[in-house]
Amino acid sequence: MTDYFHLAASREAIGQISSLGLAHLGDAVYELMVRSWLCLHGKATAKGLHKAAVHYVAAPAQAQMVEKIKPLLTEEEQDVFRRGRNASPHSIPQNASRGEYQAATALEALFGWLWLRGEKERLNQLFELMMEEA
Repeated sequence: MTDYFHLAASREAIGQISSLGLAHLGDAVYELMVRSWLCLHGKATAKGLHKAAVHYVAAPAQAQMVEKIKPLLTEEEQDVFRRGRNASPHSIPQNASRGEYQAATALEALFGWLWLRGEKERLNQLFELMMEEA
């Protein structure tokens, strides 16, 4: 049985997933981390949790936060980020520019890639840096 909470997928298996596939998974990983962070830091009341989560997971906020970690990415992480940024989404949300959406997709692809590799410590490190001063 596969333990989907403690993954360590092979490079080959991960390499067969498209950048948009990685971003799809990374979106969920990032949102779970944001929701956990909000609850643990008392940043919102029960009524406002959804609104607060939406603020952090929206493309413009992700694009802004990604600037905090870009200089710290390893070469391999930069490659995944670049592939995610260059992916061709079918549509762009109205509340985001193309550049913001590309940066958000890149971040999500990176988080999906790290999740599949089982690199939770690195995910936590990057996420903590992004959430500083939030």
